[in-house]
Amino acid sequence: MAKIGIIGGSGLEDPDILKNAKEMKVGTPFGEPGSSLLIGKIENNDIVLLSRHGRKHTIPPTQVNNRANIYALKEVECTHIITTTACGSLKEEIGRGDVVIPDQFIDFTRHRKITFFKEFNEGDLKHIPMADPFDNNLREIIINSAKLLQLKHHSAGTIITIEGPRFSTRAESRMFRMWGADVINMSIAPEVILANELGIPYATIAMSTDYDTWKKDEKPVSWEEVLKVFNQNVDNVIRLILKAVSKID
Repeated sequence: MAKIGIIGGSGLEDPDILKNAKEMKVGTPFGEPGSSLLIGKIENNDIVLLSRHGRKHTIPPTQVNNRANIYALKEVECTHIITTTACGSLKEEIGRGDVVIPDQFIDFTRHRKITFFKEFNEGDLKHIPMADPFDNNLREIIINSAKLLQLKHHSAGTIITIEGPRFSTRAESRMFRMWGADVINMSIAPEVILANELGIPYATIAMSTDYDTWKKDEKPVSWEEVLKVFNQNVDNVIRLILKAVSKID
C-alpha cells in the first residue's frame, strides 16, 4: 500500500485533511528536517506531511535542510513524494492561479547540498540518471486529477530554481525565458534530485502567483503579492492533492 509524503506549507496542515493525525519527530544523519512529521490518512492511504520552511515559515530557501527532509520521508517508508510550491510565471499563457505540473527542471542554485553522497565505494559510482526527473506515473495521476476537478492547469513545463530569498532582476528573468524555463521558484532543486537518489517517485504541483520581473506591463513580483494569490487559490491545490492521493496504489 502506498505511503505518500507531502512537502508543502500553508493550508496543508489543516487537521481536517488527515484522519487520525499524529505528530512524529524523526532525526536523520543529515540533521533535523524542517518540521516534525504529521502522519495520518487520506481515504485509505497513509500520508506524511512535512513543512519545507517550518510550521511558521521561518527557514529561508537556501537554509532548508533538503537532505534531512527527503531522508526523513525515506525513514518512515514513504513510497511517493508530492510537493507543492508557489512559482512565478515566465510565459504569458501561464496566468496567476494556474497549476503547472513540471516535467523538467533547471538548477540555478549555488549554495545547497545537492547529493547524499560524500564519496563513492570502489566500483559503485552513483551517477544518477536525471533525464526525466519527475515521475511520469505520478505526474499523470496529478494531471488527470486536475482535469477531473476542471482546474486550469499546464501538464508539462520546465521549472527553474534560484537561491532566493531575493527575487530575480529583469535581466535574469529575461535570461531564464531564453533558456526555455516556464516557471521559476526557490524550492524544487535539489529536492527532486535527492528523491531520485533515494529512488522515491517525486512530482510537484506548482501554482503560479506572479509574472516574476520580465513583464513590463505588470508590477514586479513581491512577497505580498505571492501570498495574496497563493492564499486565494490554496484550496485548489488542496483539492488536487486530495483527489490525486486517492488514486495512488
